[in-house]
Amino acid sequence: MKHFSIFFLITLLLIIGCDVNRSEENNKDTIIVIDSVFQHKEEQRELTAYDILINKDIKYEKYHLEDEYPYKDTVRIFQWDKIKEKLAHIDNEVSKGGNWAVISNYKNLNGESPTISDYVRNEYGRVSDQYGVERYQSAPLYTTNSDTVHARYGRDGWLAKIIDSDTTEMIKVSGVSFEDEYLIPKRYLVFWGDTIKIDKVVVVDVTNQNITSLEKRGDEWFVLSMNPATTGVHNPPYALETPLGIFAVQEQKQKMYYTKDGSSELAGYAPYASRFTNGGYIHGVPVQYPRQSIIEWSPSLGTTPRSHMCVRNASSHSKFIYDWATVKETVVVVID
Repeated sequence: MKHFSIFFLITLLLIIGCDVNRSEENNKDTIIVIDSVFQHKEEQRELTAYDILINKDIKYEKYHLEDEYPYKDTVRIFQWDKIKEKLAHIDNEVSKGGNWAVISNYKNLNGESPTISDYVRNEYGRVSDQYGVERYQSAPLYTTNSDTVHARYGRDGWLAKIIDSDTTEMIKVSGVSFEDEYLIPKRYLVFWGDTIKIDKVVVVDVTNQNITSLEKRGDEWFVLSMNPATTGVHNPPYALETPLGIFAVQEQKQKMYYTKDGSSELAGYAPYASRFTNGGYIHGVPVQYPRQSIIEWSPSLGTTPRSHMCVRNASSHSKFIYDWATVKETVVVVID
């Protein structure tokens, strides 16, 4: 009987030991799984240009340009690497979510911005900040620790996200089209909400004088058109360069009427115009009065800058953009 009790005790200890070992092994397995989860979270990094997939599904074939094409005694290109960088930035901002807004002060309709303390006068004789953004048609951006320290101007059409969405006069924003956080008076913001998906992008290249439209489907971007364009020329006091940056498509006009330089007299119209910043539109070939009918093509397209900030296209291509682009889903990216 004594021998049986000892045998039973040894057997019980062995069973308990095995359970302890199994428990330790299970815990190790659990730790491995948890570590794997943390490792997976760490791998969810922001996209870079190398992550962006671009394919071609050309929908507008007229005046189509190749990736590289001759121009006089040089070769012009579509800068796909630079375009991928911009698309990665847009995709990252969309994936982060948040409440979107657009800075808006077209023709100073929301009030003229106050003069910044360290302003400069540019070659057009206009007040600008240290970044070259003009006071006219812009919004004042204040430092986040003081609503009286005017830091810079925010360009009409820039995208931002709302950080502080209370009902006070000053709203705290984080830049999408610009860096850092600022306070901005509420009247200069158009609120787009938190369900934004940007899956249509128009890229304008001021160096190569071309334009391309891209549409996102799933995880890939598809090129729909590759065309010549003519951007804004630096010719004070009336003609301005097309500004670089990321802008929202804010409104569209079947006819955008324009005036003679230095006058309020109507000079003509530009067809199928999509406005993205200040008086900057993507539009067709300008029609000068007394002519009334649309002009399809101009030999100046794809050559050198010569417009008043706008981006000229073949009129049928501008109609393609006009019909395809939608507010709150389309941005215009201007690169150099």
